[in-house]
Amino acid sequence: MREEEIIEVLKRENEEFRKLYEEHRHLDSILDEMNKKPYLTPEEEVEKKRMQKEKLYKKDKMAEMIRQYKARVAKEATQ
Repeated sequence: MREEEIIEVLKRENEEFRKLYEEHRHLDSILDEMNKKPYLTPEEEVEKKRMQKEKLYKKDKMAEMIRQYKARVAKEATQ
């Protein structure tokens, strides 16, 4: 099963994953808009760094959930 397929399954079946995915995408769009600005105020720079860290945390959490799903499917296939 490809990772894209696993993501779709988890979005359908796992509320926590779906929420993380949506929040990650939302942060991504906000950061894209910030990156289009020619200049950020010091406050905006701080907020941008905070959002980048939050986005990375969510990405890491989703990656862990994908690894757990793969491990569970592999284990079920051998039983």
